[in-house]
Amino acid sequence: MTRLGVDIGGTFTDLVALEPGGGVRVVKVPSTPEDSAVGLWRAVDRLGEGSAAGTIDALIHGTTVATNALLERRGAGLALLITAGFEDLPWLRRQDRAALYDLARDHPPPLVERQSVIGVAERIGAGGVVRALVPAEIERVVREVAARRPAAVALCLLFSFADPRHERLLAAALREALPGTPVVASHELLPVFREYERASTTTVEAYLRPLVGAYIERVAGEAARRGVPEFRVMASHGGTLAARQARERASALALSGPVGGVEGARLVGTQVGRHDLLTIDMGGTSADASIILGGEPLVQSAGDVGGIPVALPHVLIETVGAGGGSIAWVDQGGALRVGPQSAGAVPGPACYGLGGHDATVTDAALVLGWLDAAHPLAADLCLHAGLAREAVARVAQAAGLDVERCAAGIIEIGTATMVRALRSVSVERGVDPRNTSLVAFGGAGPLFVCRLADSLGVRRALIPPHPGALSALGLAAAKARVELTASLHRRAADLDEKGMQQAYADLEMRCRAELPGGELRRVAECRYPGQGYEVAVPAGTDGTATAAAFHRAHRARFGHADERRPVEIVNIRVIAAGVAATVELAGRGGPGERGEPGRAVRRGRAPLDDLTVGSTLEGPLMLDGGDATGRLEGGWRGVVHETGAVLLQRA
Repeated sequence: MTRLGVDIGGTFTDLVALEPGGGVRVVKVPSTPEDSAVGLWRAVDRLGEGSAAGTIDALIHGTTVATNALLERRGAGLALLITAGFEDLPWLRRQDRAALYDLARDHPPPLVERQSVIGVAERIGAGGVVRALVPAEIERVVREVAARRPAAVALCLLFSFADPRHERLLAAALREALPGTPVVASHELLPVFREYERASTTTVEAYLRPLVGAYIERVAGEAARRGVPEFRVMASHGGTLAARQARERASALALSGPVGGVEGARLVGTQVGRHDLLTIDMGGTSADASIILGGEPLVQSAGDVGGIPVALPHVLIETVGAGGGSIAWVDQGGALRVGPQSAGAVPGPACYGLGGHDATVTDAALVLGWLDAAHPLAADLCLHAGLAREAVARVAQAAGLDVERCAAGIIEIGTATMVRALRSVSVERGVDPRNTSLVAFGGAGPLFVCRLADSLGVRRALIPPHPGALSALGLAAAKARVELTASLHRRAADLDEKGMQQAYADLEMRCRAELPGGELRRVAECRYPGQGYEVAVPAGTDGTATAAAFHRAHRARFGHADERRPVEIVNIRVIAAGVAATVELAGRGGPGERGEPGRAVRRGRAPLDDLTVGSTLEGPLMLDGGDATGRLEGGWRGVVHETGAVLLQRA
């Protein structure tokens, strides 16, 4: 039986098939922005399984539908129900500035219109009900919502994380009166304190659920029609959800697309014995930076997408507009810029010859000779050097530069943009990048691997096997995963072993129901009293052990800790994880030739896909592959690992 991982990027759709015994097959086709599912099934058909889908065991999909809906504001029209007197919460936010030193910059507007926010006459307080939710008020609210005919309803009442009785009554009435309309209650989605973040996440879920749910239902339906027994979707936390779970947790898919690459990098790093990794996924539209420590991706409890807070666990990813299709332009002051606009899959860079006229990073690389016009890119895309030079020349004229200097400047700016993202996930989080290895993947990532490493002081790097399809490999191998959270608000010192068991019992029971047989792991989100943020740590057997873990994590993250201060456990979380798929990565020549001398490749160009295990490389050297192109700068050396990964070392 075969597991398929399908990653839909802005330019290409990648498919990786894990075959019985762990073998890997790769397919790459152009993405179809008008309907991403079309590209998905084209990739499956190209694999040759389209007419024999009964041989497919599972299809795991990474999707940007939720991300794009948030960024482009293409979600559902919705109504937000909130405790009377708090109707302006989405606009008041946290009273923080969007940019500390930019007085003209504002936060993006909320996802809901002001006239669609309905105040509910009720109030829960610290001691229980302050103002009862009476039947007449429920009827009034339901009538008002029905009159607006929203596509979805978000329900977030004050303190419902601690006492959800009012939300339950109102949600039940709305679901009865509005069958077929999604009603998202905050206590069901995110039962934790911090009113604004809970309201924002609930609103995001309601905004996305109709669109994302319809997409997943359509793709899952086609998978079933083709005889695929299992269809799963990658979630932001790095695990996969069943189609039913994904439809009900659309907000958990906000970073579904980029997470597969981090999982793929973790997989390759484990097989080559490197467990502390910086990752950069440079595709056609953007570049995504992340970090893996001790063999595990760094997961945050909350974040934002497009400036909208989403307080759900997600793998730490910093996205910047520095992809192969990022457009070069000159601003009003005459300065050369790159991105965030992208040429995308259609029309693509000028050198594709598909009607694009804007100069992109890919065009600059072709002008500099980094790409070989005689070597087609993925999906048999032929490059046209003359068109690339013409496009770069137009930008060069506007910037007052010659063509080669302009192309080099485009590359330098793209590199600097990615370095900023890599520093954001490492240096700015207290991690010295020099103690990690850099993994560069995506169709364009290996081109920049040495330059990025040099900029960060990193001396070890690697180009994974199938670098242009590593995200799809990570999807195919990913574990099923469910995460559930609840508020606790207890001092760690007050919880003995029995108290910890009782605190986690309900979450563990629910996780077992959602993922039978999954391995359970406890997480505690802790802080010192008075802090406005938490640090997530593995929960110990009791509160004392958990506090000790928090002190260590706080010191590692912020450079200081105070073991004399009490520790609060604010929220608790349980993670249920399934079993990862077996992947046997093997380079040309196979593991059986390990230790035999490989050929030495120095300078010029070499075929990335044809390098045999044990081959040694010395830069400057270009590596032309079927799904990616790599570049070894002078002063860098490499050796081909038995997995097919190219391990790089600064000389």
